[in-house]
Amino acid sequence: MENKFLSFENRLAKVYKHISKIARKQQLSCFRVYNVDLPEFPFIIDVYKDLVYVAEYKSKHKLSEEEYAEWLSTSLKIIEKVFATDEAHVFLKVRERQKGEQQYAKLNTAKKEMIVDEISINKYTRQTEDKMEILSSPVKNSSDEENYKLSFIVNLSDYLDTGLFLDHRITRQIVKETSNDKRVLNLFSYTGSFSIYAAAGNASKVTTIDLSKTYINWAKRNMQYNKLFDVKKHEFIQDDVLQYLNSIPPASYDLIILDPPTFSNSKRMQDVLDIQNDHVQMINQCLDILADNGILLFSTNHRNFILAQDEIHAHIIKDITKQTTPFDFEGKLKRKCYWIEK
Repeated sequence: MENKFLSFENRLAKVYKHISKIARKQQLSCFRVYNVDLPEFPFIIDVYKDLVYVAEYKSKHKLSEEEYAEWLSTSLKIIEKVFATDEAHVFLKVRERQKGEQQYAKLNTAKKEMIVDEISINKYTRQTEDKMEILSSPVKNSSDEENYKLSFIVNLSDYLDTGLFLDHRITRQIVKETSNDKRVLNLFSYTGSFSIYAAAGNASKVTTIDLSKTYINWAKRNMQYNKLFDVKKHEFIQDDVLQYLNSIPPASYDLIILDPPTFSNSKRMQDVLDIQNDHVQMINQCLDILADNGILLFSTNHRNFILAQDEIHAHIIKDITKQTTPFDFEGKLKRKCYWIEK
C-alpha cells in the first residue's frame, strides 16, 4: 500500500479510537470522526450507530477517471477496515456548493431511515450577568437519563445531509434549557431538531418554518415520534422565511433560532439570500418580533463570515461558537454561533 494510504489509515484509526472512547462516555451514538484531516483525503466521516456516513468534498484532484476510481475504492476499503464494517453499512455522498433548489434535491430513493437517540451530553448551560458557561453535570440515575433522551429520524441514503446536524448538539441543549414557558420560533428549521428540544424544554409555543415541504413534514414526524406534539402549542409552516418574517407582529416570541443557509436562490423564494450581505436586516427583523429581553440564537456556516455588530439593534451580543463546539468538532468547526439579547 502506498505511503499516503497508510497515512490515511493510521490517522483514521487513531482518531476513531480517541473520539469513540469519549462518545461512549457521553452515551453518544452519532458523532464526527474525521474532517479532511489529510488534504489528500477530503472526506468528512460520521458515525450513526452501526452505520458510517462518508461525504467526499469535490476537489481538483488531477487524477484520470481510472486513477480516481482506484483512489476512491482503496479509500473506502480503508474506511471499512478501520470501522470494522462492510460496504452495505457505508454511505457515500459527494459534496459541492449547493444553491437554491439543490439544497432540497433528492439524490436517491432508497429511503434508508433509522432512529437515533441523543442524550443531552451530560452538560448544562448557565447564563450569568457577564458570560455564558457550559458546565459539567454527570447524569445521576437512569430516570434522569431518560428525561434527557430525544430521538430523531435520519436518512443516510437519499439526501446530501442526514437530517441531524451533529455540530449543533450543544446548541440544541441551550435551546432546551432556555425554552421553559417561552414562545419559540425556529426559522430555516430543516428537520426541526431545535423545535424538538424546545418542546422538550416545556416551551409554551413552538413555531417551525422552512421552505421545504419535505423538511417540514420530517420535523413534524420527529415531534410526533418523541410524543411531544401538541396541536395547540406546535405549528409547522412551509413558507419563505424572508417573506414570513414581515407578517409577524412585534413581541410575538421570546426565543428565536436563526440558522439560515449561506446562500439561496431558490425559485420558491421571492428574494435571493446571501447571509453576509443580508444578516443585519434579518437579525434586526428577528429582534423586532422578540419580546423585551428576548433571545436570538444566530448561527451561520459561512466560512469567512463577519458580523456587522455595530449595525445590529441588540442589547447584548456574544460569540458563543467556542462554548457550543462539541468535542468531536474541536479544531474542525467552520460555523459561527451568537447569543443576541434584545
